[in-house]
This record gives sequence, structure tokens and C-alpha cells, in this order.
Amino acid sequence: MQPIKTVIALAHQYERHLSALSLAGGYAFDSYTFGRIDHASTHVVFLAYLAVAGTAIAVSHWLESRPPERQPSERTRTILTAVTQFALGCLLSGFCVFYLRSASLWASWPYLLLLAGIFVGNEFFKRYTTRFTLAVLLYFFALFSYAILLVPVLIAMMGTIPFLVSGIVALAVFWFFFDVLGFLGRDRLREVRPQILIGTLAIYAAVNLFYFVKILPPLPLALADAGVYHSVKRVGNAYQVVEEPQPWTMFFGTPPLLHIAPADKLYLYSSVFAPGRLATVIVHRWEWFDPKARKWLPQSRLSFAIRGGRDAGYRAYSIKSRPRPGDWRVNIMTADGRPLGRVRFAVTEGAPPRPLSTKVLN
Repeated sequence: MQPIKTVIALAHQYERHLSALSLAGGYAFDSYTFGRIDHASTHVVFLAYLAVAGTAIAVSHWLESRPPERQPSERTRTILTAVTQFALGCLLSGFCVFYLRSASLWASWPYLLLLAGIFVGNEFFKRYTTRFTLAVLLYFFALFSYAILLVPVLIAMMGTIPFLVSGIVALAVFWFFFDVLGFLGRDRLREVRPQILIGTLAIYAAVNLFYFVKILPPLPLALADAGVYHSVKRVGNAYQVVEEPQPWTMFFGTPPLLHIAPADKLYLYSSVFAPGRLATVIVHRWEWFDPKARKWLPQSRLSFAIRGGRDAGYRAYSIKSRPRPGDWRVNIMTADGRPLGRVRFAVTEGAPPRPLSTKVLN
């Protein structure tokens, strides 16, 4: 038993660091295991994590609420803390996986910033009451984030109404969970009740703010593929595209440069995943950068209806005739302006330096 005691002692000594490592481990695990958002297995995993996290928080609170002579051992505290943080880490990382699938980095930065804050908070909050408050608030955030994913899949609809329903569902479940905590240890809960209520309202208000200012990505949609080409045409069940070879610097973020003749066209191809039964509208908004005004000017806008269910996403393309030389970008978004992704490129007149190539997109 001595090696086990040694491991427990080290775990207790580095509890805060192990907690952060548990969150990181949860993210790494989920990045490789989560599939489609409309698969039953995905929701079974999410619900299991919610159950484990909620149970660990409740058991820990119940044990800490007992008289001093019946307080839990340091080993029990360490185990419960690690279980709580691992389950919360898996939940938060799972949401992060789907948020990153649903939008580009420039659209999802508030959520990622919040996730970074969770890691920092986990490292510096030491006292039990503070850690308990943080865990309960993280649990509410997890409930709200999961409801935002779940409700549109269940009712096959996106928009303000499903979002508001998600908030109501999260608040109702959290209210029940809070009552359970009160039953298990009312006196200890009373000490932190104001902080938890204020924190819950702050999280609810912040997520609503992110939604209504269109910072939250349009879950459960996800941009599966996008690119700009010299030609796009459908061949059977696939799309055949003609692309211009690009230098290796493109892999480091350099926008592709396309050479065209004055009368040529450019094609923007996109594939957007949506859960089965969900129908919505996707928009391609072409913009050109005016070097004199130093701002992006809208050039054209094309919208088309999509229906979910296909693993590789619903495929479509838009066309821009006679694009002027300069910097371009095409924003791929929902009808109400929520960004899914962006394709940037530059246009110049002249013959391509290398032969164009053809490939098939399935």
C-alpha cells in the first residue's frame, strides 16, 4: 500500500496542477473521440460527463458539510477534485471542439478566451469555498453550452427561439441541481449562495450578449470545406474543380493568389454540415478591399437553402464575374449574419505561372 499512499500524497501536493492537467486531458481526449453532433453516441457521452461532474460536486459538498470529526480525508478530497475537473474538462473541451468546427478562430475567440480563464482560475483558486463556487458555476456553464447544442438538434430549427429555449432548459436543470445541493448541505451552501447566484446570472447574461451581438458561432452548423477556384461543376454526385497551384507559403497563412483574364469568373465552393432534418439558409458574401478607402466593400451576396444529414456537408458554390484585381474575401454565414468561416484570396490579371490542375471534391 506504500506506493499508493505515495501517489496520493503527491497528487494532493500538486492538486491544483493536476486539476489543470485533468482539464487539458479532457480536451485532448474529446478532440479525437467526438463525431457528429446529431449522433446519439455524442449525446450519451455528454450526458455521462454531466452526470459524473454533477455527482462528484454533490458528493464533495455533502462530505464537506459534515461535522469536523466526520470530514473527508485528503485522499478523498483529491480523488473527488480530480474526477470533477476531468469531467468538466471533457465537457468544456467537447464544446470547444464543436465551437471550433462551427466557426473560424476569429469568430470563436470569446469562447476560447473564457476557456483560458477557466484554466487560470483553476490554478489560482485554492480555498474549498472558492473552488466549490467555481465548480458549480462551471457546471451551469456546461449545462447552458450543452443545451445550446442539443435543442436545435432536437427540434430541427435554428434561431432566437431555440436559443432562448436552451437558456430556459439550462436554468431549470441548474435550479434542480441547486436544490439538491441545498438538501445535502444547506448551511455550507448558504455561505456561497450569493456568489453562485450572481455568477449564474453573469454567465447567463454574457452568453446571451455573445449570441445577440453574433459572437457565438451558429451551432450546430459546421463549415466542412471551402475554397476559391477557377471553375466548379457538378459531375454525378461529386464536384469537379479547377484550382491554381499555390506556393508553400500558403500553409503559413498567406492568401492564395489567382491569375485571371479580364473576362474570367471565380467560384467559391463551400460544404456546410447540418444535422439531419435541419433546414436553413447559407449566404456567400463577396467583399473587395478598397485600398483608397481602406475598407472592405460588399460586391455580391448569394443565398441558398441547405438541408442537413450528409456527413461531408451540403455543397454549393457562388460565382463572381469579372473580379477586379486586389484583395478579396468571401464570408460564409447564416442568413442572419452569423459567421461560419471566411475565405481570403488575392486577384491579379495575367496568365497563371503554372498550369491549372483539376481535382474532385466528394
